[in-house]
Amino acid sequence: MTFDVRRASLADAVALPPIERSAAQLFRLDPPLAWLADAEVPDAAQHLQAIEQTYVWVAEKSDGQLTGFVRAVDINQQMHIEELSVSQAFQGKGIGRALVAAVIEQARAMRLDSVTLTTFRDLPWNAPFYQRMGFAELTLAQADRHLHEALQSEILHGFPPERRCAMRLRLI
Repeated sequence: MTFDVRRASLADAVALPPIERSAAQLFRLDPPLAWLADAEVPDAAQHLQAIEQTYVWVAEKSDGQLTGFVRAVDINQQMHIEELSVSQAFQGKGIGRALVAAVIEQARAMRLDSVTLTTFRDLPWNAPFYQRMGFAELTLAQADRHLHEALQSEILHGFPPERRCAMRLRLI
């Protein structure tokens, strides 16, 4: 399967909620996190706003079908990945890796210090995936304020704190 990664257009916003819902089905494999498969995702209007105000890339098959997306924001000389989603039917084909690579490339072009994110430390498609791309888990003492705030927000939304972590890929 061939696909291209490109910056999202406003017309892409409507396709992103179904991708995020499909990607979340993977959480059904972990019973304590299965509730995430049914959790609310941003609607098309929220994705439209993100496309206008943040950095959003999509993976697109040659037939025009969108298969995944990544959303990131520039915070204090760091590009922070807020969301990475790949439709269930297209997982394991390098799409997530290509989307993260687009974020890294943008951060390098902007001469940012690093790329950061928060994730589950123990799910194979989370922290271990990012570790293979060069990200390192941070201790709370190493994490910047935006990472502390992200983790706190996730805990307030019901994420188990002992399973969450912040990660960083240094670029300089």
